[in-house]
Amino acid sequence: MPVYQYECTPCQVVYDVLHGMNDPPLEICPKCGGAVTRLISAPRLNRYNFSGPTEAKYAKVSPREEVAKERELQKVYERIWLPPPVKHEPWD
Repeated sequence: MPVYQYECTPCQVVYDVLHGMNDPPLEICPKCGGAVTRLISAPRLNRYNFSGPTEAKYAKVSPREEVAKERELQKVYERIWLPPPVKHEPWD
């Protein structure tokens, strides 16, 4: 299943949601009840044979720039993981 990202601008929250391609998308922010928009992100490609996504993301960034960039992003948006809904009874 793919992970979709939805953004709520008034709350400044990005939701990471795991659901199937045919499942209905997230339309309402669980926090404020407002509308959310789906974000388009790049696919995960390992073009330069990095050992992990963190190494690929910061390959050309110095450690000082990396820390400053992450601190700035954490001030603006909060990231929340929404697990997929349970569609069966666990005791079956």
